[in-house]
Amino acid sequence: MRYGVVFANTGKLANPDRATTLAKLAEDTGFDSLWAADHVFIPAGHGSPYPYSPDGNMPWRDTVSLPDPLVWLSYLAAVTRHIRLTTGVLVLSQRNPLITAKQAATLDNLSGGRLMLGVGAGWLKEECEALGVPFSERGARLDEYIDVMRAVWTGDDTTFHGEFVHIDRAIFRPKPAQDGGIPIIIGGHSRQAAVRAGSKGDGFFPAKITLNEIKPLIVTMREAAAEAGRNPEEIEVTAGGALDLDSVKAFGDAGVHRILLPVFASDEESLKVHFGTFHDLVMSKMD
Repeated sequence: MRYGVVFANTGKLANPDRATTLAKLAEDTGFDSLWAADHVFIPAGHGSPYPYSPDGNMPWRDTVSLPDPLVWLSYLAAVTRHIRLTTGVLVLSQRNPLITAKQAATLDNLSGGRLMLGVGAGWLKEECEALGVPFSERGARLDEYIDVMRAVWTGDDTTFHGEFVHIDRAIFRPKPAQDGGIPIIIGGHSRQAAVRAGSKGDGFFPAKITLNEIKPLIVTMREAAAEAGRNPEEIEVTAGGALDLDSVKAFGDAGVHRILLPVFASDEESLKVHFGTFHDLVMSKMD
């Protein structure tokens, strides 16, 4: 089992000193990855319900800072050694895929091949449409954007013509440091997200928190992978929601490879206690 830290770039952790403390403590404690959330902006009084909480509310207040995940991770690449840098998740359907591919490849190079790109279609309709993307197109755009990013990461003199992206003989440098391009993790809570992970993803982040919710999504992902001629066992599954030893073991038995620990503490002493307790009660007993 591997372990990551999620919501790592929220609130007071946007501060450079606190972010550095978080990243170094996570790395030293044995977490393999930092997961940075993404929203360009959150509309005040939005009507779209947050799909990962029972009451539809986001887990942070409207006044909480949420820095751009790629910029935040780039900063921390310079102060860490080996911890993986992950977007969890980037709302790719709202972003220009060629600019995003360039940013991601640059960060992967600067970090020595440590980037994992978690991507999703998005749930916040008001944000999506304000950024010029019809909400009904977000899934189709995500699929195509994944394809075009992989094309420019791995190809030379790349031509791509899809529904939304058209390029002819694009010379794209630098390439990612990782052979074959940057791993793409598909995030989402729907059946379509599970199918997308099976057919396109290097990983799957089913952002539901209970085992009963996650199990059928993993089954769907594996079925989609097999149908696409891929090996389901090669698709890494990451999940939150397991905070004690028995739960982590149960998630592992269900096919989860990485557990994410949410972090809402921000000062050094509180982070030491938070990470240390989880390490002593869970991580050390799973090794």
